[in-house]
Amino acid sequence: MSVAAFNRHGVWAIYRFEMARAMRTLWQSVVTPVITTSLYFIVFGAAIGQRMTEVDGVPYGAFIVPGLIMLSLFTQSIFNASFGIYFPKFTGTIYELLSAPVSSLEIVLAYVGAAATKSIILGLIILATAALFVPLQILHPVWMIAFLLLTATTFSLFGFIIGVWANGFEQLQIIPMLIITPLTFLGGAFYSIDMLPETWRTITLFNPVVYLISGFRWSFYGSADVGVAVSLGMTLAFFFICLGVVVWIFKTGYRLKS
Repeated sequence: MSVAAFNRHGVWAIYRFEMARAMRTLWQSVVTPVITTSLYFIVFGAAIGQRMTEVDGVPYGAFIVPGLIMLSLFTQSIFNASFGIYFPKFTGTIYELLSAPVSSLEIVLAYVGAAATKSIILGLIILATAALFVPLQILHPVWMIAFLLLTATTFSLFGFIIGVWANGFEQLQIIPMLIITPLTFLGGAFYSIDMLPETWRTITLFNPVVYLISGFRWSFYGSADVGVAVSLGMTLAFFFICLGVVVWIFKTGYRLKS
């Protein structure tokens, strides 16, 4: 597609509609996750932090901040993108969208872009909230932003796939609640996997979320459970897998045209 043929107005219209929807549900989109994050600090930071003061030389309250941000980023990216594309399917307006002068690339850019934007904003709000509870330092701010953008975009693509796949509202919650959230808790969000016995540490390395959280935490404190290059490679691999699935969906019309 040439630059001249790119439908900027179509992309902007969809993007603006999705962002407006977030503003209409401001309490659910922003306030609730911030309150939940504050409770994590009260429970984990105060209760556990008194018994485990430091992890890898980082105060425990500060250590869990990257994990909390990633937890919210994963769930919100998936929710925003999956609901965004599922709702037109539910109302039947998906056919109007597919027949409009908007390409599949532009549809994905709009929905995934809006979902990623909302997730990144939420992640930054949680970061600001965390700074009220614990002293923070970001040793590699450029890499922090890079991991934030890449992770939000990747999981928004993943959420887009779930939204296309789902046949009901309950199916939108199955993968985030039964798979992503448990993997996040088991992926070193609130502890270092180096604290685990060798056998469990080896098993944990098969959890892809470990690499995402580890790379993001490295951008804050310069310490990581796995090499930052491996973390970046795993994140990029997941991104391209999701992108490939989205391309296949539009080529075959899977659950879009039926």
